[in-house]
Amino acid sequence: MTELNSAVEQAQALFDFERYEQARAVLAQHLAENPDDRRAWIEIGHCHLKTEQPEQALHAADEALKLAPEDFFALILRAKALTRIPDRAWRAAEPVLREAVRADPHHWYGYAMLADAVCRMSLVRYIQANGNQFPPPHERDHVLREATDLAAEALRLGPEEIYTHEIAHQVATFALNTTLADQLDHAILRLDPTHTEALARQTQKAAEAPGVKAARAADLYATGLAAAPDSAKMQRGLDQATYRMLRGVRWLALLCVAFAGSGMDLFAVEGKVQRDLPLPLGQRLWYLVVATAVWIVGALLRYRRRRAGVQLNVRSLIRRRRWPRIVLAQAAWAMLCALLIAQIPWEERMLPQILFWAGLAPTFATIWFDRKKTR
Repeated sequence: MTELNSAVEQAQALFDFERYEQARAVLAQHLAENPDDRRAWIEIGHCHLKTEQPEQALHAADEALKLAPEDFFALILRAKALTRIPDRAWRAAEPVLREAVRADPHHWYGYAMLADAVCRMSLVRYIQANGNQFPPPHERDHVLREATDLAAEALRLGPEEIYTHEIAHQVATFALNTTLADQLDHAILRLDPTHTEALARQTQKAAEAPGVKAARAADLYATGLAAAPDSAKMQRGLDQATYRMLRGVRWLALLCVAFAGSGMDLFAVEGKVQRDLPLPLGQRLWYLVVATAVWIVGALLRYRRRRAGVQLNVRSLIRRRRWPRIVLAQAAWAMLCALLIAQIPWEERMLPQILFWAGLAPTFATIWFDRKKTR
């Protein structure tokens, strides 16, 4: 018996280090000599699952169930294998999970996985019975009642298990119970502050709250990514918030164009005498002071106050995406037009007027067009 346990424990150690092929080889050799070792069949089944071989995992589960028809862990293995086989999936796994719950009615994992299966299959059955129509909001709670009860029982039996909270959150989300889903996210983050999905959901909620500006949203996403750097969802959110910040740069350039035009009285206003041209040197230099102040306050200080992750992402986004480069090019073009208008000692207003519209028109033409790029 010691030798039997030794082989399985060796395989478990290899499994824990994610050396699934080696663990499977150890177990296969062991089972060739000891085909009645139920525990070994279950362990090799998990190795098959990790190496994307669900059919072999199903066979291992069946072998374990021949030895112990009501073994909870063998039933769970069989259900997991079935969910990975396309033509069987959760439809076939649901009755197996019900049997697992009957076999061990005090184990949280059986209830959690059964809640997942019932949630999925309840929606599938409703859609099939109602002409491919998803259940309307007022019917969701009724359709998912059993799944909700199973998830609640899983939470009762495993209050410190993240998986139970994940499944309960999934059911609450499908049932449109946003209050409960939010509470479960907080519970998940209490158990695991770096939980990727829960952190991404809570960060997105805070960043998309009414009144949150692009800079603040970018800081929130950067903070979330610092805790969960592999979250693609938060990276997309940070990219969108960063792009919204860059779009704001164009408005600063347009403000400088407008100020340059007003400083020259480019367009006649009834009842007002236009300034004589060329403008004095002092007035032209004063424009540079004002324009510099606009950029320092509106862009430079705002950028420097951001988290390091946001600052790095600004540069990264400019390298990775075309539209951020277009936005910066438009801002640079508008500023060039503004400087030409304000600094050259023009004697006529025709050319400055052309520059004024050249600086304004291309930017305004795309400012609403690229709004969808922020979504």
